[in-house]
Amino acid sequence: MAAIKALCITEDPDRPTTATFVGLRRAGVDVTVVCPPTAVQNRATLAAAGVRLLDLKVHGRLDRAGTRRLRDELVRGRYDVLHVFSNRPLESGIAAVRGLPVRLVAYRGIVGNVSSFSPVSWLRFLNPRIDRIVCVCNAVRDYFLAMRPKFLRMPAERPVTIYKGHSLDWYTAKPANLTAVGIPAGAFVVVCVANYRPRKGIEVLVDALAALPRDWPVHLLLVGRMDAPRLKARIAASPVRERVHAPGHRDDAPTLVAACDVFVLPSVKREGLARSLIEAMAYGVAPVVTDCGGSPEVVVDGQCGLVVPVRDAAALARAIARLYEDAALRRRLGAAARARIGSDFRIERTIEQTLALYRELVGQTGGRKR
Repeated sequence: MAAIKALCITEDPDRPTTATFVGLRRAGVDVTVVCPPTAVQNRATLAAAGVRLLDLKVHGRLDRAGTRRLRDELVRGRYDVLHVFSNRPLESGIAAVRGLPVRLVAYRGIVGNVSSFSPVSWLRFLNPRIDRIVCVCNAVRDYFLAMRPKFLRMPAERPVTIYKGHSLDWYTAKPANLTAVGIPAGAFVVVCVANYRPRKGIEVLVDALAALPRDWPVHLLLVGRMDAPRLKARIAASPVRERVHAPGHRDDAPTLVAACDVFVLPSVKREGLARSLIEAMAYGVAPVVTDCGGSPEVVVDGQCGLVVPVRDAAALARAIARLYEDAALRRRLGAAARARIGSDFRIERTIEQTLALYRELVGQTGGRKR
């Protein structure tokens, strides 16, 4: 049986995605990857594993030149699967496979923002030329399958859930020294890693910190781009603003998290499967998340973390207080969180499911004209 040939396009070749490409290659898939030249480390990892790298420029919406280049490569390379991991090149991918026996796989990492009444959505995720949409969590898949009107919904087999897998071996670095980001020694540290967007609910977390007893040495570490005026104003107005630390984007974010006591993801809507949450759990940090998107699929309430309602600062404060007052519970939930990532969110499972998807698509009459 000939090897499956897959052309994969990504604008963000993070570690799980890179490991998936390498794993597919080792499983016998003939993988070619298009990714930015700035991703130096991951490109080196792919090249060392024998994955072919292709510098093919596809800039995004209505990129006719990029679409022609992509179509020429699909024809020349006789690919079976085009797997687009990023939103911007998807329209070019949809146009490029027209009339070719190439299966098209898209990727969706957040809940919502797709509508049956939006022309842009029909140019992207609702386009019938897409064979499968890999959903990062069940919440994304459920959203697609519940869209209205019902008669315009995509076929139930089109969206499939494949979690982004990780390996505990990736998370063995020594925890960082938090005094380097202004946190005093001996503080109880609550951390959130995200780039600010209103849907991330960071303001709710700031309010939760203020609801804790003032004599508790609890500090909040906000890692990522947190320079939005709205958030700055909320922090400035907080009675505990001196306990909020926002060092900005940090390449050492995972090791900063590893040094903290509790990880919080206070999202209010559209959350997919946050990498920062999985990284925190892999380091054994007890997580608190809201009942939003894919977060409750990772954190089982009371077993490997705590789950609270969205937009509820009081409930969030109570969860943090519970972990502050009960060190044994905090340690138990942290250990269970790490074990959950090690057993249920393994990179090997991601590779297996992606390979099975490719085989299913290619095995269905070997492709079809579009």
